[in-house]
Amino acid sequence: MSRRRRIVLKFGGTSIGNAERIKDVAKSVAEAAKENQVIVVASAMNGITDTLIRMSDLAKSCHLDKLRSELEKLRERHLQVVEDSISNPKIRSEVRKTVEERINALEKVLEGISILGEMTPRSKDRVISFGEQISAPIVSGAITDLGLKTKHFTGGEAGIVTDDEFGEANPLMNITKMKTGKTLEPLLNEGVIPVVSGFIAATQTGEITTLGRGGSDYTGTILGAALSADDIWICTDVNGMMTADPKIVPDARTIPRLSYAEALEMTVFGAKALHARSLEPVMEYNRPLWVKNTFDLKHPGTLITRDQNVADGEVAKSVALIRDVAMINIGGASMVGKPGIAARIFQILGQNSINILMISQSVSEANISMVLRRSHLEKAVSALEISLLGKGFANQVNAEDDVAVVAIVGAGMKGAPGVAARVFKAVADRGINVRMIAQGSSELNISFVVKEEECEEAVRALHKEFKLNQAP
Repeated sequence: MSRRRRIVLKFGGTSIGNAERIKDVAKSVAEAAKENQVIVVASAMNGITDTLIRMSDLAKSCHLDKLRSELEKLRERHLQVVEDSISNPKIRSEVRKTVEERINALEKVLEGISILGEMTPRSKDRVISFGEQISAPIVSGAITDLGLKTKHFTGGEAGIVTDDEFGEANPLMNITKMKTGKTLEPLLNEGVIPVVSGFIAATQTGEITTLGRGGSDYTGTILGAALSADDIWICTDVNGMMTADPKIVPDARTIPRLSYAEALEMTVFGAKALHARSLEPVMEYNRPLWVKNTFDLKHPGTLITRDQNVADGEVAKSVALIRDVAMINIGGASMVGKPGIAARIFQILGQNSINILMISQSVSEANISMVLRRSHLEKAVSALEISLLGKGFANQVNAEDDVAVVAIVGAGMKGAPGVAARVFKAVADRGINVRMIAQGSSELNISFVVKEEECEEAVRALHKEFKLNQAP
C-alpha cells in the first residue's frame, strides 16, 4: 500500500490567538487528516512572546509586583482559552493540568532570574520558550476534542537538535533527521497527529534553545525537510506573498508561484508572511512550501519551489520596502587606492555587532555608502569616527536617518535589458531622488535608497510601471 501524503501545517500566533480560532484550526487539521498524514506546528498565542520578554526583564530588575501581575494575566488568558476551546471534560482537565504545570515551571525560572538579578541568553531562551510550550497542548487538546489522536511535543522532544547559539540556534539537520524519524514516524504511521511547539529546539545535551523571532516557520520547514513531507503549509493571516504591501498599494495581489531565491529576496526585504531562515531546509532538501491564509485555506496562496516560474513578458514579481534604516557615507581622498579600507570598515562594524544591509562603492574609491538598521546608527557612527577620522583612513563620516530602502524583485529581471532604466525613470517621473543604488550579480533585485517621506510613492510608482496588479 502506498504511503499517504504527508503535510506539515504550521499555524502562527494570530491563527491561534483565541479559543474560536483554535477550534477553527482544529477543524482544518481534522479536514486535512482525512487524506493525509499531518504534523502540526503551533506558535505561541499572539502577543505572548513579547509578554514573556517583558516578564524576563521585570524579573531581572526585581519588579516582583508587576511580574506577578503579568504572570497572573498570562495564566488567566490561557486557562480561559482551554475552557472555551475544549468541550470534553476529561480532555479539558488534562490540558488544564499541563498548562498549569508549565506556567508554574515558568514562575520558578523567573524566580531564579530575580534572585540572581541577571539573565543569560540560555535563561532568556528558557523563559520565552514557554509561549509555545503552553500553546501546543491546547491546540493538541482541541484537535483531540474532535475525535482524532494527537500527541504534543516541544521541538526538542520531537527531535529538533541545534547548536548552543542561544537566541538564534542553528539546526543540526543530520541528527534532527534521525531523531525526528525515530520519534514521529511511528506515530504518523499509526494515524496519530504530532503537535509540535514551534520556535523551540534543544542542544545535544538537552538545553532548550530558540530559533529566533519568527522561528515557528523555521520549525515547520525543519520538520518538513527532516520527515520528507510532500507539502509544508505556513498558515498565517494573509493569502500568501504579495506583490506589495496592500496598505501601500491597495490593488496588490497574491503571487501564485515563486522560486526559493525570489522568496528569499522578498523575506530579507521585509515580506512578513515568511521568516527568511525558514527557507534554508526546503532549499537544501527541495521541499515545496506553501504560504496560506489560516482563515481561508481554500485560497490557493503562494507556492514556493526551486523552479523560477517566469511567465512570458514577466519582469518583476514584487516591490518591497524596508523602513527604520539609516545610511552612512564614508568619504575622502585618503581612501583612494588604499587597500583594506572596506575590510577595516566591516571589521569595525562587526566588532560592534552591527549588520550591514546594503553597500555601494564608487569606482573612484573615494566614497563608500552603506545602509544599516536605524537603531544601530549612533553606535556605528561613533565607532567609525573613532577608528577612521584623523588616522589617514577617511576624511568624513556622514549619516542620514530619514531614509528607506525600496527593492524590486523578480527572476525575470535576469538578462532583461532596460530594467534599471524603467525603475529609475518611474521614480524620477514622480520627482523622487535616488540616494544610493545596489544590485547583486544574481540580478534578482534592484535596491535603492530614497527619503522616507517618498518611499511609499516610489513603491506605488514601480508597482504601476511593472503592472504588478495584473496577472502575467
